[in-house]
Amino acid sequence: MNDVPAIARIEVSCYRIPTDAPEADGTFEWTGTTMVLVRTHAAGKCGLGYSYTAAAAAPIIDDVLRPKLIGQSAFDVTACWTRMLRSVRNIGRAGLCATAISAVDAALWDLKARILDVSLLDLLGAARDSIPVYGSGGFTSYDDERLMDQLSGWVESGIGKVKMKIGASPHDDVQRVIAARRAVGAAQLSRRSRARKGAAGQDERRSQIR
Repeated sequence: MNDVPAIARIEVSCYRIPTDAPEADGTFEWTGTTMVLVRTHAAGKCGLGYSYTAAAAAPIIDDVLRPKLIGQSAFDVTACWTRMLRSVRNIGRAGLCATAISAVDAALWDLKARILDVSLLDLLGAARDSIPVYGSGGFTSYDDERLMDQLSGWVESGIGKVKMKIGASPHDDVQRVIAARRAVGAAQLSRRSRARKGAAGQDERRSQIR
Protein backbone atom coordinates (compact mmCIF):
# COMPACT_ATOMS: atom_id res chain seq x y z
CA MET A 1 0.00 0.00 0.00
CA ASN A 2 1.46 3.34 -1.07
CA ASP A 3 -0.58 5.49 1.28
CA VAL A 4 0.15 4.80 4.92
CA PRO A 5 -3.13 4.97 6.88
CA ALA A 6 -2.96 7.35 9.81
CA ILE A 7 -4.80 6.88 13.09
CA ALA A 8 -7.70 9.32 12.80
CA ARG A 9 -9.74 8.79 15.95
CA ILE A 10 -9.62 6.93 19.26
CA GLU A 11 -12.76 6.43 21.32
CA VAL A 12 -12.99 5.03 24.83
CA SER A 13 -15.99 3.90 26.85
CA CYS A 14 -16.52 2.12 30.17
CA TYR A 15 -18.94 -0.63 31.16
CA ARG A 16 -19.61 -2.24 34.50
CA ILE A 17 -20.77 -5.83 34.14
CA PRO A 18 -22.52 -7.13 37.27
CA THR A 19 -22.14 -10.74 38.31
CA ASP A 20 -25.27 -12.82 38.88
CA ALA A 21 -24.08 -13.40 42.45
CA PRO A 22 -21.10 -12.35 44.58
CA GLU A 23 -17.83 -13.95 43.45
CA ALA A 24 -14.79 -14.42 45.66
CA ASP A 25 -11.41 -16.11 45.81
CA GLY A 26 -9.04 -16.51 48.73
CA THR A 27 -8.58 -12.78 49.35
CA PHE A 28 -11.27 -10.66 47.72
CA GLU A 29 -14.98 -10.54 46.87
CA TRP A 30 -16.63 -8.63 44.01
CA THR A 31 -20.09 -8.09 42.51
CA GLY A 32 -19.10 -6.73 39.11
CA THR A 33 -16.28 -6.22 36.62
CA THR A 34 -15.39 -2.96 34.88
CA MET A 35 -14.33 -3.11 31.25
CA VAL A 36 -12.69 -0.22 29.43
CA LEU A 37 -13.33 -0.56 25.69
CA VAL A 38 -11.30 1.23 23.02
CA ARG A 39 -12.12 1.79 19.35
CA THR A 40 -9.38 2.96 17.01
CA HIS A 41 -10.15 4.36 13.54
CA ALA A 42 -8.11 4.62 10.34
CA ALA A 43 -8.72 4.13 6.61
CA GLY A 44 -12.43 3.67 7.21
CA LYS A 45 -11.86 0.71 9.53
CA CYS A 46 -12.39 0.33 13.26
CA GLY A 47 -10.27 -1.75 15.63
CA LEU A 48 -11.55 -2.98 18.98
CA GLY A 49 -9.66 -3.59 22.21
CA TYR A 50 -10.52 -3.79 25.88
CA SER A 51 -9.10 -4.32 29.34
CA TYR A 52 -10.55 -5.37 32.66
CA THR A 53 -9.62 -2.47 34.92
CA ALA A 54 -11.10 0.56 36.68
CA ALA A 55 -12.98 3.39 35.00
CA ALA A 56 -10.07 5.64 35.97
CA ALA A 57 -8.11 4.09 33.10
CA ALA A 58 -10.35 5.91 30.59
CA PRO A 59 -9.03 9.44 31.31
CA ILE A 60 -5.49 8.12 30.91
CA ILE A 61 -6.41 6.95 27.41
CA ASP A 62 -8.20 10.22 26.60
CA ASP A 63 -5.74 12.69 28.07
CA VAL A 64 -2.35 10.97 27.91
CA LEU A 65 -2.28 8.22 25.28
CA ARG A 66 -4.56 9.53 22.54
CA PRO A 67 -2.59 12.75 21.84
CA LYS A 68 0.52 10.65 21.24
CA LEU A 69 -1.20 8.42 18.68
CA ILE A 70 -3.43 10.58 16.50
CA GLY A 71 -1.77 10.97 13.10
CA GLN A 72 0.63 8.07 13.61
CA SER A 73 0.76 5.18 11.17
CA ALA A 74 -1.84 2.54 11.94
CA PHE A 75 0.67 -0.04 10.68
CA ASP A 76 3.41 0.86 13.17
CA VAL A 77 1.78 -0.72 16.20
CA THR A 78 5.06 -1.40 18.00
CA ALA A 79 6.12 2.23 17.57
CA CYS A 80 2.74 3.33 18.95
CA TRP A 81 3.22 1.06 21.94
CA THR A 82 6.60 2.67 22.59
CA ARG A 83 5.09 6.14 22.38
CA MET A 84 2.40 5.16 24.90
CA LEU A 85 4.94 3.67 27.28
CA ARG A 86 7.08 6.79 27.20
CA SER A 87 4.07 9.06 27.69
CA VAL A 88 3.28 7.56 31.13
CA ARG A 89 6.82 7.65 32.47
CA ASN A 90 6.11 10.35 35.03
CA ILE A 91 2.77 8.96 36.21
CA GLY A 92 3.79 5.29 36.59
CA ARG A 93 3.73 2.46 34.08
CA ALA A 94 2.16 -0.21 36.29
CA GLY A 95 -1.47 -0.61 37.33
CA LEU A 96 -3.96 1.67 35.60
CA CYS A 97 -1.51 2.85 32.97
CA ALA A 98 -0.61 -0.71 32.02
CA THR A 99 -4.27 -1.67 31.59
CA ALA A 100 -4.96 1.49 29.59
CA ILE A 101 -2.05 0.81 27.25
CA SER A 102 -3.15 -2.81 26.90
CA ALA A 103 -6.64 -1.85 25.71
CA VAL A 104 -5.31 0.60 23.13
CA ASP A 105 -2.59 -1.78 21.97
CA ALA A 106 -5.13 -4.55 21.35
CA ALA A 107 -7.34 -2.13 19.41
CA LEU A 108 -4.41 -1.06 17.24
CA TRP A 109 -3.50 -4.63 16.31
CA ASP A 110 -7.14 -5.32 15.49
CA LEU A 111 -7.27 -2.16 13.39
CA LYS A 112 -4.18 -3.15 11.40
CA ALA A 113 -5.63 -6.60 10.70
CA ARG A 114 -8.90 -5.08 9.49
CA ILE A 115 -7.15 -2.60 7.21
CA LEU A 116 -5.15 -5.44 5.66
CA ASP A 117 -8.27 -7.65 5.59
CA VAL A 118 -6.59 -10.54 7.39
CA SER A 119 -7.29 -12.28 10.67
CA LEU A 120 -5.25 -11.46 13.75
CA LEU A 121 -4.01 -15.04 13.63
CA ASP A 122 -2.57 -14.49 10.15
CA LEU A 123 -1.22 -11.06 11.04
CA LEU A 124 0.60 -12.17 14.20
CA GLY A 125 1.35 -15.75 13.20
CA ALA A 126 0.37 -18.92 15.03
CA ALA A 127 2.54 -20.54 17.71
CA ARG A 128 0.54 -23.80 17.70
CA ASP A 129 -2.33 -25.47 15.91
CA SER A 130 -4.66 -25.53 18.93
CA ILE A 131 -4.78 -24.54 22.58
CA PRO A 132 -6.21 -26.34 25.62
CA VAL A 133 -9.22 -24.88 27.41
CA TYR A 134 -10.22 -25.12 31.06
CA GLY A 135 -13.18 -23.81 33.03
CA SER A 136 -12.18 -21.27 35.68
CA GLY A 137 -14.56 -20.45 38.50
CA GLY A 138 -15.56 -22.44 41.56
CA PHE A 139 -15.60 -19.26 43.63
CA THR A 140 -15.34 -19.51 47.40
CA SER A 141 -18.62 -17.60 47.68
CA TYR A 142 -20.46 -20.53 46.02
CA ASP A 143 -22.19 -23.14 48.14
CA ASP A 144 -21.50 -26.80 47.35
CA GLU A 145 -24.56 -27.15 45.13
CA ARG A 146 -23.64 -24.25 42.88
CA LEU A 147 -19.99 -25.32 42.82
CA MET A 148 -20.97 -28.81 41.69
CA ASP A 149 -23.41 -27.52 39.08
CA GLN A 150 -20.81 -25.24 37.54
CA LEU A 151 -17.98 -27.77 37.39
CA SER A 152 -20.12 -30.66 36.17
CA GLY A 153 -21.67 -28.41 33.54
CA TRP A 154 -18.27 -27.61 32.11
CA VAL A 155 -17.25 -31.25 31.99
CA GLU A 156 -20.52 -32.27 30.36
CA SER A 157 -19.99 -29.62 27.68
CA GLY A 158 -16.63 -31.14 26.78
CA ILE A 159 -14.26 -29.00 28.87
CA GLY A 160 -11.88 -31.56 30.34
CA LYS A 161 -10.11 -29.37 32.89
CA VAL A 162 -11.58 -27.26 35.67
CA LYS A 163 -10.24 -24.79 38.20
CA MET A 164 -11.74 -23.83 41.54
CA LYS A 165 -10.83 -21.33 44.24
CA ILE A 166 -9.80 -22.22 47.80
CA GLY A 167 -8.31 -20.34 50.75
CA ALA A 168 -11.10 -18.10 52.06
CA SER A 169 -12.06 -20.67 54.71
CA PRO A 170 -9.33 -23.31 54.85
CA HIS A 171 -11.36 -25.52 57.20
CA ASP A 172 -14.04 -25.81 54.47
CA ASP A 173 -11.66 -26.50 51.60
CA VAL A 174 -11.45 -30.27 52.02
CA GLN A 175 -15.23 -30.63 51.85
CA ARG A 176 -15.40 -28.33 48.82
CA VAL A 177 -12.78 -30.36 46.99
CA ILE A 178 -14.66 -33.57 47.83
CA ALA A 179 -17.81 -31.98 46.39
CA ALA A 180 -15.91 -30.96 43.27
CA ARG A 181 -14.58 -34.48 42.79
CA ARG A 182 -18.06 -35.87 43.21
CA ALA A 183 -19.40 -33.46 40.60
CA VAL A 184 -16.94 -34.24 37.84
CA GLY A 185 -16.39 -37.88 38.73
CA ALA A 186 -13.31 -39.13 40.54
CA ALA A 187 -12.20 -41.27 37.62
CA GLN A 188 -12.68 -38.51 35.08
CA LEU A 189 -10.94 -36.07 37.40
CA SER A 190 -7.83 -38.24 37.70
CA ARG A 191 -7.66 -39.25 34.03
CA ARG A 192 -8.98 -36.22 32.16
CA SER A 193 -9.83 -33.16 34.23
CA ARG A 194 -6.74 -32.80 36.42
CA ALA A 195 -8.56 -30.16 38.43
CA ARG A 196 -6.45 -27.19 39.35
CA LYS A 197 -6.98 -26.10 42.91
CA GLY A 198 -5.80 -22.51 43.17
CA ALA A 199 -5.58 -20.46 46.32
CA ALA A 200 -5.53 -17.10 44.58
CA GLY A 201 -3.45 -14.55 46.43
CA GLN A 202 -2.56 -16.86 49.31
CA ASP A 203 1.14 -16.00 49.47
CA GLU A 204 1.67 -16.69 53.16
CA ARG A 205 -0.77 -19.48 53.90
CA ARG A 206 -1.22 -21.26 50.60
CA SER A 207 -3.12 -24.46 51.24
CA GLN A 208 -2.72 -27.28 48.73
CA ILE A 209 -5.31 -30.02 49.10
CA ARG A 210 -4.08 -33.43 48.01
